[in-house]
Amino acid sequence: MPTLSTTKMTAKQFFCLGEDPPGVRLELVDGNIAASPSPMPEHSYAEKRLSAILLNHIIEHKLGELLGDLDTVFGTYDVRRPDILYFRKERVGLIRWGEILAGVPDLCIEIVSPSSRQIDRKDKFEQYAEGDVPFYWIVDPAEQTIEAHRLSRGRYKLLGQGKGTDVVSFEPFPDLKIALAEIWFPRRGKKS
Repeated sequence: MPTLSTTKMTAKQFFCLGEDPPGVRLELVDGNIAASPSPMPEHSYAEKRLSAILLNHIIEHKLGELLGDLDTVFGTYDVRRPDILYFRKERVGLIRWGEILAGVPDLCIEIVSPSSRQIDRKDKFEQYAEGDVPFYWIVDPAEQTIEAHRLSRGRYKLLGQGKGTDVVSFEPFPDLKIALAEIWFPRRGKKS
């Protein structure tokens, strides 16, 4: 009879695996490898458009660094890959050439996919709060919604939300107006 291992993989062991196989994104969740498929066009579109808006604002005002889809350590047995990560100017020293991130971001943004809805709204919601990520935004291209949360006493509190063609402003960028209509993938060719 085969023997099953109950030993958890550590973040250090996870990084020894190397790059993800083509078409698959790997994360480490409670010591177990979790695989997810590559995103659909509406996910990628929202991520690229929102990233462009944020990056232009961050560069213009010299606010810090915006990154995407990087392994981020949330504990000995947990490595997640937020779709978009932001580090304030005072904390960019945590980002070093050729090294794994040395700390959690100031903002994590997840773009919801059909396969990640539960993970983004519950698992990562709790894990990012436990990891002391000050701000967490959840973007849902299918519902055309965005929610912004701020960490307060170890729990996320809703800062604000928007839908469809709303124009929103959320911390940590209170002076940035985001026209949500610009980040949604055109519904051309959508199946009924």
